[in-house]
Amino acid sequence: MNLPFAENYKIKMVEPIYRSTREQRVQWIADANYNLFNLSSDKVFIDLLTDSGTGAMSDRQWAAIMTGDESYAGSSSYYHLKEKIQTIFGFEHFLPTHQGRAAENVLFSVLLKEGDLVPGNSHFDTTKGHIEYRKAKAIDCTIDEAFDTDSTFPFKGNVDLAKLEKVFKLQPQKNIPAMIMTITCNSSGGQPVSMANLKAVKEMATEYGVPVIFDSARFAENAWFIQQREEGYSTKTIKEIVKEMFTYADAMTMSSKKDGAVNIGGFMAMRNIDWYDKASTFNIMYEGFVTYGGMAGRDMNALAVGLDEVTTNDFLDTRIKQVQYLGNKLMEYGIPIQQPIGGHAVFVDAKKFLPYVPKEEYIAQTLAIILYLEAGVRGVEVGTLLADRDPETNDNRYPKLEFLRLAIPRRTYSNNHMDVVAAGLKNIFEIRDEIRTGLLIRKEAAIMRHFTVLLEKVKS
Repeated sequence: MNLPFAENYKIKMVEPIYRSTREQRVQWIADANYNLFNLSSDKVFIDLLTDSGTGAMSDRQWAAIMTGDESYAGSSSYYHLKEKIQTIFGFEHFLPTHQGRAAENVLFSVLLKEGDLVPGNSHFDTTKGHIEYRKAKAIDCTIDEAFDTDSTFPFKGNVDLAKLEKVFKLQPQKNIPAMIMTITCNSSGGQPVSMANLKAVKEMATEYGVPVIFDSARFAENAWFIQQREEGYSTKTIKEIVKEMFTYADAMTMSSKKDGAVNIGGFMAMRNIDWYDKASTFNIMYEGFVTYGGMAGRDMNALAVGLDEVTTNDFLDTRIKQVQYLGNKLMEYGIPIQQPIGGHAVFVDAKKFLPYVPKEEYIAQTLAIILYLEAGVRGVEVGTLLADRDPETNDNRYPKLEFLRLAIPRRTYSNNHMDVVAAGLKNIFEIRDEIRTGLLIRKEAAIMRHFTVLLEKVKS
């Protein structure tokens, strides 16, 4: 018989997690005002809130931490990371930051002004937040297939070139400082962008004089999907595919807490020396000196090793196949998810799961709360709460997709844990017709409200 698939690592250390009762969870989530971000981690059994900074580092990364250089300026750890970024991505200039949204803050401080348009493929929440905070506008140019969760189109993160060109023609280039490609595209379900689309977008953007920036948090997973799904790439290594991908970018931002396989850190990298010089000033103001930028030397060392490890099939095969394991279990149970299964998370289609909960009562957040009560599993809403209010009308924005995202940390949980998640959702799915009410907002922030929002249950 064929040998079954197994993880390509062994466990050296374990961390206990507490198995709570439903009665405890009912009280805890009420005390947290029905916001899963407000729960302390000891009240969560399986934590799929995010894959950002929550994974387990390798022995090589921990060894690299011990040789970190904590010099304020000119740290050797900075130069190790700089060399690795240049080798993997091909960018000469880079600035470290404490995480990805900090890189966005610094770079957008250089590029964006009020009234600008920034097209892209389903901007992530922090990206859109930084754009709208500067009174600019993010425009979604994702292909229509991304919004059909039953479609198995292999590259649902792709940009629709006709939509993009329409934006380019809408205003002069001076009002479109950049377009952003998110790889993989988190908001559309962890969906990849094809190499052909990256190339075509870059060619069109160059024609209109618009720079291309990659939001690169899950770049390695994107490369894996290109290798597995796109003609002409099956024999290429992940590093070869990554190198080509970034030839179609003028700059990148990176949350290293995802495909850097570290617990903290980020960076931006670019070809334009003028951008680098201006960004350096903002980096010093917001983050730290240009050779540490809010990162400890030990963390830069761990990141350099992490970037090398994640750009291999040894790492990516194990990581993405666990995500697929959970997704396939849910589909076996008839649970509607975004297909094909994404790279870092399984996205449950909450509208189809809970068809009787009104959209005004936050369908995906309602499902997330019920899953926590059922199984002690913490996921996250990617739907109306995350979409925020329209900055002009102050009305709720109702996205085409309402997702419960189950983001799986790297090298952290076993497939037994995935079985618990699947069983919890199956139990809820069997009584879904009985769930008719959701949640209402008691208090919310003006921007990126989903992190701190206070909610209450709708009385039935």
